[in-house]
Amino acid sequence: MGLLDALFRSNEILGIAEETLEFAIESSEAAHPDEYMGFLRGTEADQLGLDRDGLVITDILVIPGTESNSVSATVKTNQIPNDVKALGSVHSHPNGVLRPSDADLGTFGRGSVHIIIGAPYRRTDWKAFDSQGQRTTLNVIDVELPETEEFFDFTQADIDEELRG
Repeated sequence: MGLLDALFRSNEILGIAEETLEFAIESSEAAHPDEYMGFLRGTEADQLGLDRDGLVITDILVIPGTESNSVSATVKTNQIPNDVKALGSVHSHPNGVLRPSDADLGTFGRGSVHIIIGAPYRRTDWKAFDSQGQRTTLNVIDVELPETEEFFDFTQADIDEELRG
């Protein structure tokens, strides 16, 4: 892919990978009665074998030091990596309410899609919202996710290089 191709790629979010949604629901249930919180990251659709331009949500980045209780999750913003290309966020509402609170709306500026998952954490207990807190459609796409081992395939030299920036 050339530089021009990269510049003109679609940033359209096509949907969320089935496995990623299942992971988010399971993680929300595991965190209960506390809130679960993470940032959504995507992969180019063509890298997942789809013949379309756009992004599929494939990853959830949980920020170290996130503090949560039954009514909120607080992210230490200084822990968020600068290179995060966050497409949005995911968090749970242990009370089962599937609509954003005023506090949620205050955090929805980062990214364009935000998922709320509610108790009792069934496959249907989630909704997607745009950055203004309006309901939006988010397709669930059954794709083969890249092998996660590759994510952890780095050496000390890679870490040193990253720290030098």
